[in-house]
Amino acid sequence: MERFEGRAALITGASRGIGLAVARRLVAEGASVVITGRDEEALEEAVDDLGRDRAAGVPGHADDPAHRAEAIAHAVERFGGLDHLVNNAGINPAWGPLTELDSGVARKIFEVNVLAALEWTRESLAAGELKSVLNMSSVAGMSASDNIGFYGVSKAGLINLTAQLAEELAPAVRVNALAPAVVKTKLSRALYEGREEQVARAYPLGRLGAPDDVAGPAAFLLSDDAAWVTGQVLPVDGGASIRPVG
Repeated sequence: MERFEGRAALITGASRGIGLAVARRLVAEGASVVITGRDEEALEEAVDDLGRDRAAGVPGHADDPAHRAEAIAHAVERFGGLDHLVNNAGINPAWGPLTELDSGVARKIFEVNVLAALEWTRESLAAGELKSVLNMSSVAGMSASDNIGFYGVSKAGLINLTAQLAEELAPAVRVNALAPAVVKTKLSRALYEGREEQVARAYPLGRLGAPDDVAGPAAFLLSDDAAWVTGQVLPVDGGASIRPVG
């Protein structure tokens, strides 16, 4: 399939993990991509993996206005426009109960996971003929979670931001979100490391997710195959949500 032939996408936080898997999928379907990330060396390796004729990397922090402006401008200059945006960058530097969470850390989580997604969207809209936006939320934003509570709060905020933007930007731009469960990435390692088999029992499909499991649904929601879908949150959870608690 070449659903993205002639189109350009910007994917934040895509030097590895889910973001890189989404970038690979879009490139495989014809897109040109600009990817961002904090680690310049990892970003360069990711661009090599994707192919420098179809990919470019812009290092920086998702909540840095100058970085956003540079990345968006690079997409427009290098690939002639910006059709799709994936707000994938996210952080979770806190572990433990909310009652012990440092307020500065909570503020940083919100700024990167929610406010930056809004800013990337607004600035991308101003830069070109944006067609679709995909926000990378989490099942943590749909229920309570041990030890990663404010991460879940931020992802719940991202879910509501998705609905708000979908309403405001229709009919010109579609905005949807994915809500993955535990996917084997560096960010989620603390949730399964050393007990993967035990954690996987919660999933009817019998395993944890892999980044490629998220890339396919991401490509669908960004593509014209989802032309009548907006404001939706799709769980990508190996079937965990169909099981009752307890």
